[in-house]
Amino acid sequence: MLLNIPGLLAPFQLLWKPRIILPHVIVTDIRQLDFLALRKAGYRGAVFDKDNCLTIPYRDTLVPELQNAWQECREVFGERNILIVSNSAGTTDDPGGIQAESVSHHLSVPVLHHDSPKPAYRCISAIRAYFSSLPNPIQGHELIIVGDRVFTDVVMANRMKRRVAPSTGEPDKASSIHDLENVPLAVWTTGVWKKESMMIRWIERHLVDVVGRRTNSKPELSDLQGVFTK
Repeated sequence: MLLNIPGLLAPFQLLWKPRIILPHVIVTDIRQLDFLALRKAGYRGAVFDKDNCLTIPYRDTLVPELQNAWQECREVFGERNILIVSNSAGTTDDPGGIQAESVSHHLSVPVLHHDSPKPAYRCISAIRAYFSSLPNPIQGHELIIVGDRVFTDVVMANRMKRRVAPSTGEPDKASSIHDLENVPLAVWTTGVWKKESMMIRWIERHLVDVVGRRTNSKPELSDLQGVFTK
């Protein structure tokens, strides 16, 4: 596997933008998500990580325990409005897209083909291009982005914030608060189906806790938790 330079550099963005690592919703796995509530709130599409989110790492089939939740997700959003974005399947580590085709077959949704790993801006551009190409285009702020890694999935979601020019002379507060009208909903799944990178996961969890406390974001995250989880 190629070295994920964008993922390695993501922690340095904490120095000037600490909230970049904060998810909006934290769940053990997707069974806790209320997909119908998300759809009613205006979310029309979804981006999912693959390994340790939907599948056991390096396998192409859905974790059996997630079968009902995954079916509900596909029924609520529609299969074309769900996209698997992996740092393995569909990348340059997947010659000919063989794994991407297998994953798409087993999960019944498309897999993004991209040449830059999450959370690179080129990967974000490829995601936007896919959803813009749909018969009923979906904008970034209408997406939920679900994954088990903070430095890739959550950071990528927060990097997709729309740039909105202030309409008044007041300072733009978009950089200091989560504006859910301008950013996808970042969902962090903390459960692990197969242990891997446990030290990095511990660091991610610790940083999320520290940043959440120091930026006083925990009440806000708690409110969202109650709205979009079962």
